[in-house]
Amino acid sequence: MLSSLLKPAIAITVALAFAAPSQALESALSLKDIYATTVVQQVQPPPEDLQFYIEQMATALSTNSITSLPSQYIMLVDRNPKVQVAMLFWLDQEGQYQFIGASPVSTGRSLGFEHFETPIGVYAHSLANPDYRAEGSKNSKGIRGYGIKGRRVFDFGWQKAKKGWGDKIIADMRLQMHATDPGVLESRLGTVQSKGCVRIPGTLNLLLDRYSVLDADYLQGVAEGKKFWVLDKNRQDNPWAGRYMVIIDSGKEQKPEWAAYTPPPLAPRKVVKPA
Repeated sequence: MLSSLLKPAIAITVALAFAAPSQALESALSLKDIYATTVVQQVQPPPEDLQFYIEQMATALSTNSITSLPSQYIMLVDRNPKVQVAMLFWLDQEGQYQFIGASPVSTGRSLGFEHFETPIGVYAHSLANPDYRAEGSKNSKGIRGYGIKGRRVFDFGWQKAKKGWGDKIIADMRLQMHATDPGVLESRLGTVQSKGCVRIPGTLNLLLDRYSVLDADYLQGVAEGKKFWVLDKNRQDNPWAGRYMVIIDSGKEQKPEWAAYTPPPLAPRKVVKPA
């Protein structure tokens, strides 16, 4: 069960142009309250940083000829080693951005065998690369790489990325966004750790999954009569489902205070004495 004892996140709204229609804005920002009360791991970027990231995201979309989008949610990831944060925004059809929430993540290490530097760019979450769910099984080191059983793996397909070993050339890697081991690796979010994918908190994974935040293509398929086993049976579809994850590198040389996430202490294990 998700924690109900979380402090409300600081309300930060950044607009680029005119105010969004009140009804649409109210509907879209309902996810902000859900994010604040259900996502355990959060950081709070100040307005000036949010403005910077909005401009970076707008530039990335424009550079990739993605313009005149309908209102939708968009995920931004700053892969910079000093930041390591994902931010969720709502973009309305007038080009106005609203901040929903932000959380620490882990992106790819630039050094290491079978490790890739997470590539920058704009990536669509489409039906061409079907999602799947974690089995919850452990590897040889006792790690559940995709998190607990049932956590969704958001697949963004094969992408070009720089290898962290050998000749360090640009090669193909499978770009995914997924949860990670809650007992070992989740506490390391906010630092570079992955093999190239974007690791996110399990509670953020659940929010994206339950509320179909990046499922525009899947919901269009459902509307056309298609069925997808991977969709949450308890999902709550929303009219603002998006499809894009934008990855940038802010170039920051020092870790911002707001990006310094301190995980809560792990609950002590119960020791059962033999009878």
